Amino acid sequence: MAAAPRRRPTLLGLLPLPERQAVTQALRTETVGGLVLLAAAVIALIWVNSPWGESYERIRDFHFGIPAVGLDLSVGHWTADGLLTIFFLVAGIELKRELVVGELRTPATAALPVVAALSGMAVPAAFYALTAWAGGGSLDGWAVPMATDIAFALAVLAVLSSHLPAALRAFLLTLAVVDDLGGILVIAIFFTSDLNLAALGGAFAGLVVFHLMQRFRVRGWWWYVPLGIAIWALMYNGGVHATVAGVAMGLILRTTRDEGEADSPGERTSHVLHPVSAGVAVPLFALFASGVAVSAGSLGQVFTQPEPLGVVLGLVAGKALGIFAGTYLAVRFTRARLNPDLAWADVFALAVLAGIGFTVALLIGELAFPDPAAAEQIKAAVLVGSLIAAALAAVLIKRRNGVYRRLYDEENVDADHDGIPDIYQRAGTGEH
Repeated sequence: MAAAPRRRPTLLGLLPLPERQAVTQALRTETVGGLVLLAAAVIALIWVNSPWGESYERIRDFHFGIPAVGLDLSVGHWTADGLLTIFFLVAGIELKRELVVGELRTPATAALPVVAALSGMAVPAAFYALTAWAGGGSLDGWAVPMATDIAFALAVLAVLSSHLPAALRAFLLTLAVVDDLGGILVIAIFFTSDLNLAALGGAFAGLVVFHLMQRFRVRGWWWYVPLGIAIWALMYNGGVHATVAGVAMGLILRTTRDEGEADSPGERTSHVLHPVSAGVAVPLFALFASGVAVSAGSLGQVFTQPEPLGVVLGLVAGKALGIFAGTYLAVRFTRARLNPDLAWADVFALAVLAGIGFTVALLIGELAFPDPAAAEQIKAAVLVGSLIAAALAAVLIKRRNGVYRRLYDEENVDADHDGIPDIYQRAGTGEH
């Protein structure tokens, strides 16, 4: 009997179910999501600086939508105003979880990361303002260096660290949640134009309905998806950046479980949408927001023009100084206490790492500088500043990781009664 013909592999075909599940699970981790985001940014830079750069611009500027309802957008705007809403929805859910059951639920535990995040936003903004003012530039970009890209930052931390205390990642995550909230408020308050009160009223009414559906335990995605799209469209036409709709819905979703409930609506939604956000929404936004024509002249302008120089200094110096000084002053003059598993050298490395400002920084840059030429300079500054911050943080984190690795080897991981190695409990004692 003749052997059955072998099936030919399908190029870019649908993966088998186990492989699809493995990919989906991987995209729920910050490390993989950050690497996908980095790959998208690199592809954009290579593409726009290649002989096929014009095709990049044609695709990015191609318009489609529903003009009758005010939704005739370019591909670039669809990724920034549409797909990125998924990212902010997931961020809103995470913020709600932190406020209800996480580190931000009580003032005592929230004080330190909140103060660190606020100073980590105010000082970079001040760095930008002083640099722009001294150079006679525009102050419009003051908010660009305020934001930390949590996916990138956590990916760098995860890749470089193997022995650092888990408290370091928890501190960064909580810091980034507050930072995201600050970025969202900045977008909502300072980057609104031509407000349409009727559309905003409709969006608010939709959010009220969304809240009531949660309150009365209405289940079924077929109710929430059309309502969510309507809220998003009304918010966009109302003049407020449409991503605010995602945050608002994320904050409304219930994150506590009812009796007998395996997962809360927030947990279920985040579980489904996190891979979409990390693997599709944010990378596509990065692909069409990171396309900057690189040349010796354009890179030189990053360090000679006041606006892009202010962004670089804000991300690299402002973030590090703001977060570290804010944390130190909070511990010195309030009842807030640093986690005993952390040393001040860990906090400084984390503060430098927070200078990676990508997704939200690029978004704010586009909103603050509508002129394409100015926006290109700011994009280049965000990329350069983030790269410098990542490189400096990598050196510091590797050094701290080496210290913990050495202590780990020396003490042979003698765990205490809680099962936690003594070296981590000595982290803040100055013994290392």
